[in-house]
Amino acid sequence: MAAGVNRKISAASARAHTRRAKQNASFKLPSGICTKILLVLFAGILAWAYQAIQPPIPKTCGSPDGPLVTASRIKLKDGRYLAYKSTVFPEMQQSIKLSMSMALILVDMMLLFPIPCHRPGYGESDPNPKRTVQSLPLDIEELADQLRLGSKFYVIGFSMGGQVIWSCLKYIPHRLAGAALLAPVVNYWWPGFPTNLVTEAYQQQLPQDHWAVRVSHYAPWLTYWWNTQKWFPSSSVVAHSTDILNSEDKKLLPKIVSTRNYTAVVRQQGEYESLHRDLMIGFGTWEFSPMDLDNPFPNNEGSVYMWHGDEDKIVPVILQRYIAQQLPWIHYYELPGAGHMFPHAPGMSDNIVKVLVGE
Repeated sequence: MAAGVNRKISAASARAHTRRAKQNASFKLPSGICTKILLVLFAGILAWAYQAIQPPIPKTCGSPDGPLVTASRIKLKDGRYLAYKSTVFPEMQQSIKLSMSMALILVDMMLLFPIPCHRPGYGESDPNPKRTVQSLPLDIEELADQLRLGSKFYVIGFSMGGQVIWSCLKYIPHRLAGAALLAPVVNYWWPGFPTNLVTEAYQQQLPQDHWAVRVSHYAPWLTYWWNTQKWFPSSSVVAHSTDILNSEDKKLLPKIVSTRNYTAVVRQQGEYESLHRDLMIGFGTWEFSPMDLDNPFPNNEGSVYMWHGDEDKIVPVILQRYIAQQLPWIHYYELPGAGHMFPHAPGMSDNIVKVLVGE
């Protein structure tokens, strides 16, 4: 009796299972349709990813939707405009402050006119999508020629602008009367650095900056996305983090903050062709290493100076020390207790220029 009941239950279960299988089979999509759906989804994800990594078109000064042109500008041979602003020598302190935002300044050798130069993509200088390590020194040379600064002139570069000075020493040394590098940013991939020293300096950076410089070097096409996405911390500089400032830098913050409106003008054409392009060029693959440079003034007709704070939390001082050791013709000044923003300290800008021009 029990066995018969069990057989009936088993048969009923089998029939129910068969009905469910048939029902499920009736809702099953053909394999070809599933493949098409997956392809559409994949294409949609690729399209979204492509759009996410594309930087916005820069708002070029003078264009219909761009900022107004208010600065003095020259037209370069390739059609781009390069902006600058001249200030007479008695007002040098103000001029140097402006140059810190632009991170580059030329000084007329004869008249001592400081000329802050807006680098491509900054201020009112047109972006240069084809920018290379060599292109900006050639822009500077053309600017000097159009302004009739003579056969030689001085150059000063701060932070990322310091890398421009290395390029000037490489590509236009015959045009320089002297050069000054103020806390110049170092590329961890420059040949010539001992591996252990680079590793030590690299580990001194914030973890978020480890990734930011890696992306800039190994995947420059992701630089814009990395520094604008919200999933992971972006570059501390781009994010305006105060964690990269030492105690002396923070004391200078009120003075730095007072120029914030001007800083907004500096980046008014968009951060991709200014800050992000700087990262891609600065931490990209260079055609030379500063440590391979020859003395541009073998007959002491000029000098190269470097200033760096020994508590700089943005650019590790140990790498600057090594560069200075490898290039004994550089006059190296290490400032005790100073951070990255020391050029903003009272009187520092004037002192740097006076040392450079030999006053």
